[in-house]
Amino acid sequence: MLYIGVDLGTSAVKLLLMDQTGKILNIVSKEYPLSFPHPGWSEQNPTDWYEQTMAGLKELIADADKSQIAGISFGGQMHGLVILDENDEVIRPALLWNDGRTTEECDYLNNVIGKDKLSEYTANISFTGFTAPKILWVRNKEPENFARIKKIMLPKDYIAYKLSGVHSTDVSDASGMLIFDVKNRCWSKEMLEICGITEEQLPKIFESYEVTGTVTEQVAAELGIPNTCKVVAGGGDNAAAAVGTGTVGDGKCNISLGTSGTIFISAKDFAVDPNNALHAFAHADGQYHLMGCMLSAASCNKWWMEDILRTQDFGAEQSVIEEKHLGENHVFFLPYLMGERSPHNDPYARGTFTGLTMDSTRGDMTQAVLEGVAYALRDSLEVARSLGIKIERTKICGGGAKSPLWKRMIANIMNVTVEVIESEEGPALGGAMLAAVACGEYESVEAAADAIVKVVETIEPEPELVAKYEKQYQKFRQIYPALKDVFARM
Repeated sequence: MLYIGVDLGTSAVKLLLMDQTGKILNIVSKEYPLSFPHPGWSEQNPTDWYEQTMAGLKELIADADKSQIAGISFGGQMHGLVILDENDEVIRPALLWNDGRTTEECDYLNNVIGKDKLSEYTANISFTGFTAPKILWVRNKEPENFARIKKIMLPKDYIAYKLSGVHSTDVSDASGMLIFDVKNRCWSKEMLEICGITEEQLPKIFESYEVTGTVTEQVAAELGIPNTCKVVAGGGDNAAAAVGTGTVGDGKCNISLGTSGTIFISAKDFAVDPNNALHAFAHADGQYHLMGCMLSAASCNKWWMEDILRTQDFGAEQSVIEEKHLGENHVFFLPYLMGERSPHNDPYARGTFTGLTMDSTRGDMTQAVLEGVAYALRDSLEVARSLGIKIERTKICGGGAKSPLWKRMIANIMNVTVEVIESEEGPALGGAMLAAVACGEYESVEAAADAIVKVVETIEPEPELVAKYEKQYQKFRQIYPALKDVFARM
């Protein structure tokens, strides 16, 4: 049988076709526009998502045996607000995860309702990107649109609805809305009241690997696939990507060195740290996960290389970093070029080089950028460790993971074994795997990950280098607290 994964991203939808063994048969990507109607605003038209998804699906399966297509599932950009009227028509463009218009609403939620209450209700506090402050923004600024809302949806769930006719969401994506009781995997009645909405306006909640329906007769005819093809709930992009990297079950970890950086830790039991430094979400495997997100990771290196050093040859710049300098760099870099989310939650934080002297070199500064990102990711790892979570191994993915030096730094700064996987197709692969589980191809998400995800490279920590980097990390972690008030005054 064949399974489709749909990754609804911010700039494009990526579609993947997989057989029952996990072999990837085809990948297609289709772009759509992104709109910035005001400074700090970010919107998209959900109709564009669906049109490009359908065009991509036709291209994806053009040469496949369409009769074998058994299931389709999703990963997708989280937190976006899609609102439908009584005819299931889109009321206004979707407010996206990177939309920053809700500062007032976030202040209200965090400071008037209170972070303690939000954490009690949802296991998280408010960020401008989350869905609840967006709902409040529509209520406050566009009351005529708010009055028309019949259904509130997340981006990938709008696609699922268009394919199946069912209003559904999954626990991992719902976790990022700030209206979901993560611990009990249900809508928070308190948050619904705060936002002025009803449970009837929200989709039905499913586990990520559960069938929500089948494709409609119209969709089946247009695509030429069986009308028995199952539509499966899927997951938020990070949870679906974690499935695609095998980060499922208890105590598994994945580090993503993308434009932003994430450390994703799967857990059997629900846990939330007292300061809400990490997001505490339900996971696509039926359990839970903690996630730290830094806003600038590989983008720090891209900025340093392209904008400052004016070079495209990243490898050449890293090649001058000498072995003897690892763990002994006197230059430190704070990677907060866009403020920071985890664990500081400080929009005023900024990037800095510290410790420069007359003998500092270009290589020292390049090394500091790479190390600074690794140290900042470790900050989130230390929060997880403070909760008693033991992490000894991590998968790694993202553009930054192509650097052998950076992978080695991660292994030694965090003192964990770093594993590189064979196929890095992220949420699209995770979506296809969830579809296969829902269709009975595998007995669980863990079983699918064990069968499909293959490790092709392992980087072990080196005790002597681990000890050196431990001393360096303790220096690094003193810099941000010393500058926090300076950043705010700047």
